[in-house]
Amino acid sequence: MRQGGVILYPTDTIWGIGCDATNPEAVAKVYQIKQRSDSKAMVCLVDSDHRLQRYVRNVPDVAWQLIDAVVKPTTLILDDAVNLAPNLIGKDGTVGIRITKEPFSNQLCYRFQKAIVSTSANISGEPAAQNYRDISPQILEAVDYVCFARRQEHKPHEASTIIKIGKGGEVEVIRK
Repeated sequence: MRQGGVILYPTDTIWGIGCDATNPEAVAKVYQIKQRSDSKAMVCLVDSDHRLQRYVRNVPDVAWQLIDAVVKPTTLILDDAVNLAPNLIGKDGTVGIRITKEPFSNQLCYRFQKAIVSTSANISGEPAAQNYRDISPQILEAVDYVCFARRQEHKPHEASTIIKIGKGGEVEVIRK
C-alpha cells in the first residue's frame, strides 16, 4: 500500500478492497477495479480516535458519543474531511469513516499509520463478499495483494450501519 498497491482484506464487517486513503492514484485504481463512478463515496477505516482526528477537521461531540455507544460497526459520514485523497472526499466535503475494532483490520490500520480505504470486494452493483469464498475471480486478479487472514471463515457478515452527522450535530441514519 505504501507504493500505491491495492489489497483485498477482511474487515470488521465484510471483505474489502483497500488502499492508502491519502493516495489519489491508489483510490482511482479501487474505483476502476469496482467499475464504479468516482462520484460514489467509499469508506475509510482507522484504528483509533486519534487517527480519526487527522482526517476530520472538527468531529462533533455527538460523533464521539456514538462511537462510545455503538456495538455494531458503524460508519460515520462527517463534514470537513482533510488530509485524504481528493477523490475520496465527497463534493460536499464529507467522508465516510469508521474506527475498526476487529483485530486484523485494526492492526492493519495501526501498522500502516494512515487511513485505509474500505469498500466492498465486489464489482459495483453485485452482491458484497461476506467471506473470502464469495469474492469473484475478477476481483481477486485485479488487486495487488490478498491478505491470508480469515480466508477459511464461513459465516454471515453484514455491512456497517451508516450515520451522517451534520456540523451542528444533526443525526441521520442512512443504513441500519
